[in-house]
Amino acid sequence: MSTGDFLNLHPSELKFPFELKKQSSCSLQLTNKTDQYIAFKVKTTNPKKYCVRPNTGIVLPRSVCNVTVTMQAQKETPSDMQCKDKFLLQAVIAPIGATNKDITANMFNKEENKVVEEFKLRVVYIPANPPSPVPEESEEGSSPRGEDGSQNSSWPDVTTRSVDPKEKLSAESVSMVSRLTDEKTAALKQSQKLQQELELMRKQTVKNQSGGYSILFLVVVGIISFVVGYLIKQT
Repeated sequence: MSTGDFLNLHPSELKFPFELKKQSSCSLQLTNKTDQYIAFKVKTTNPKKYCVRPNTGIVLPRSVCNVTVTMQAQKETPSDMQCKDKFLLQAVIAPIGATNKDITANMFNKEENKVVEEFKLRVVYIPANPPSPVPEESEEGSSPRGEDGSQNSSWPDVTTRSVDPKEKLSAESVSMVSRLTDEKTAALKQSQKLQQELELMRKQTVKNQSGGYSILFLVVVGIISFVVGYLIKQT
């Protein structure tokens, strides 16, 4: 903060977040510490580069006025982020009840028995996006590091790919369908074979006995029918 007889000025430097090809702004707070009307005017060594709103004004007694300074977008980064631009704020006592329309250039001329208070401000560039501090890592979760504290770059990058549960389920389903298909085919072949044997036994029995089926034949037919039915249900 800069302190004068009429005003307190905060801050004492104009700090602009610097970023190429982007405008940036900062604010000045003028505090009238008197019971007088104070007129102010802002000048700069590089007027084409900056826009000041308001560049002139009246600060009422015991009140505060804010001034916004906007720096135009810059095409180049200055060497060492240093800036030689400067601002000058002048303040004088104005007539009671004065308004912005009553301010003239002659009010700030230095004359005998006239006090013109001046504040000189320099321009400072600050990084627009300062790097965030690196958090300390615990021993358990820290990355492998060399003896000098730098990260060991000799460790190769390993890329892993987790198996999608849907892919796993799809493979198991295909395997199960294939196994059931094989079992069904084998059961059908076995059923056809049993039917052929049953037909052969029936013909043989009819040939040997003209009076009807024997008890043994009926028992064999029942067993074969049970087995065929069981195999069909399983498939």
